[in-house]
Order: sequence, then C-alpha cells, then structure tokens
Amino acid sequence: MSRVGNRIITIPAGVTVSVNGNEVTVKGPKGELSTIINEHITVETTDTEIKLIRENDNYKQFHGTANANINNMVEGVTKGFEKKLESVGVGYRFQVKGNELVVTAGYSHPVNVEVPKGISVEAPSNTELLIKGIDKQLVGEFAANVRKIRKPEPYKGKGIRYTDEVIRRKEGKKAS
Repeated sequence: MSRVGNRIITIPAGVTVSVNGNEVTVKGPKGELSTIINEHITVETTDTEIKLIRENDNYKQFHGTANANINNMVEGVTKGFEKKLESVGVGYRFQVKGNELVVTAGYSHPVNVEVPKGISVEAPSNTELLIKGIDKQLVGEFAANVRKIRKPEPYKGKGIRYTDEVIRRKEGKKAS
C-alpha cells in the first residue's frame, strides 16, 4: 500500500510556499506555480517542510496525489523539468521557428506545432529536441503530443521517440 501522502516535503532555500484555503502557491527562483487541492486535505507548512493531512481514509487517493503534485511544484521551481526527443528516419527533423515547432516526419507536408506558454523548446541538432519548463504536467503533455505526430514503428524503428525509450523490434517477413 502506498504511503506517498504521508511523505514530508522539504522546502529548499529560496522557495516560499503559501496556502490560501485549498490553493497552494509555490514561488521559487525559476517561477511560480499554483494548484488547487481537495478540500478534505489540509496543508501544514513550516519554514522548512510541508505536511499534508487527510480527514479520513476515504480520501487516501487525493492525499497521495496532492502530495506528489506539491512535490513536483517545489522541484519545478528549483530545478525545472526537461524531456528529450529524437527523430529516427530519413528526412525526419525538428526546426524551431520563434514560438512554433516545425516537424518534418515523412508526411507530404511539415507539421507545425505551437509551443505553449511556460515551455521552452530548443533543437541542439536536426534530429534532437529538448523541451524544458517548470510545470511537469505541461512538459510531459507537450512531449507526448510531439511524439504522437509519428510514433516509432517496430520494424525499422522510424519515428519520434524519447531519448531513453527502448523500442521493441519485430523481425518482419522471412525469405523462405
């Protein structure tokens, strides 16, 4: 049984956490994030740690989720989050133009994706893409949407994948 909700979150130096009713706001060197948690979860803060307490066992799932979300906000405003993507295939490439990402992924036309506010995108090379931001959910969702443009296929491995992702390869037809 998970006890993530009972975890005590330590607040690093330079980060302030404020609680207003059921809204938690975290300010740090990289920016500010806020979230609304369930009204049956109370947040107790001191100068160095955050503790979440639930009313009873009926709200266990909200307890762990709220704790994980607040921990991700604290980590986001101090270190930030990043996802790395790579494109594999002849002519597959990424290109950043201002606030737009142009993906060439084997279609008859390039796919233009607008970069949401709060995320920075850079392409160190034609086939690599680095997505950075302070909001873990926003970074992960944008990376998943870019990957969805052309998912990696199992026969040749062509497509857009995460850098650390392992694609299970299939053998294909055999000559008999």
